[in-house]
Amino acid sequence: MEEIAEAAGVTKPVIYQHFSSKRALYLELLGAVDDELSARLLSATAEATTGRERVERGFAEYFRFAADSSAAFRLLFGASVRNDQEFSEVADRAIERISILISALIEIDVPEAQRRVLAHAMVGMAEATSRTLANDGEVQDPDLLASWLAEMAWFGLRGVRTE
Repeated sequence: MEEIAEAAGVTKPVIYQHFSSKRALYLELLGAVDDELSARLLSATAEATTGRERVERGFAEYFRFAADSSAAFRLLFGASVRNDQEFSEVADRAIERISILISALIEIDVPEAQRRVLAHAMVGMAEATSRTLANDGEVQDPDLLASWLAEMAWFGLRGVRTE
C-alpha cells in the first residue's frame, strides 16, 4: 500500500479511506485493467471495414496493451491471480467479456455458442503469445505479431465447417 500511495502522491491513510484493504484495492485495479483492455479492443476494431482487418486490429491492440502496459497485463493475466478464487473470477470475466466482443465479429454461419468457443480460442492465442514473450523478455513488433496471428486465425476460421 505504501508503494501505491507513493506512486499516487498521497499518504497510506488516504488510500485506506478509499479501500478497506489491499484486497479491495487489488479487485478495483483488476476491474480497471479489464475495462481499459476491453475499451481499447472495442475502439481498435470499430474502425475496421472488413472482418480480416478487425481480427488483425484486435490482435494488434491486445499485443500493444501487453507490451505498453505489461504490469497491467501481468496483474490481470498473471499466475498470482489464478491462486485466488475471487481474483480468478475477475480474470475469467475479463476473458469472457473479450470473447463476447470477438464472437460478435466472427462472420461464419454457426450458432453463437460455437462462435464463443472460437472467440475463446482466439483470446487464448493472444494471451499465450503475450505471456510467452513476456517470460522470454523478447520485444516483438505488435503489428507483426498481429499479422501472423490474424493470418492463422483468419484462415482457420475460414476452414470451420458450418454443416
